[in-house]
Amino acid sequence: MNKSMIALIAAGTMLTACNNDKANENEEKSVQTTNENQTQTENEQQKQPSQTETQTSPEHGKWSSLPEYDKIIEQIGNEDYTFNKETDNDGKRVFLIELNGEKQYKTVFVKNTNRLKIIKINGGGEVCDRILQ
Repeated sequence: MNKSMIALIAAGTMLTACNNDKANENEEKSVQTTNENQTQTENEQQKQPSQTETQTSPEHGKWSSLPEYDKIIEQIGNEDYTFNKETDNDGKRVFLIELNGEKQYKTVFVKNTNRLKIIKINGGGEVCDRILQ
């Protein structure tokens, strides 16, 4: 009976030790996988271009379908401008365009003739005055 008891205690001790080793091994794998996923996410973020480089910023997205939008961006650049609509009626649409809270440009789009005028506010004068195709 003593031999049976000793064998049972020895078996229980070995199983407990093996389970601890498996738990440690699983924990190490989990930490390694988490680190790999984090590194992969950081690499993907580095590969994505910034919005001002090649993509339309979210602020511009709601205006990008307008017929004059592409010409405006072509003339003033794709900075992080804020478009503030001043007027939009049957005859014309007027925007004041700001950069860092300062008014930079005023645009006037005459709808019935498709004429676009872009004026640089602080001393730059007229940047563009043309009929869009």
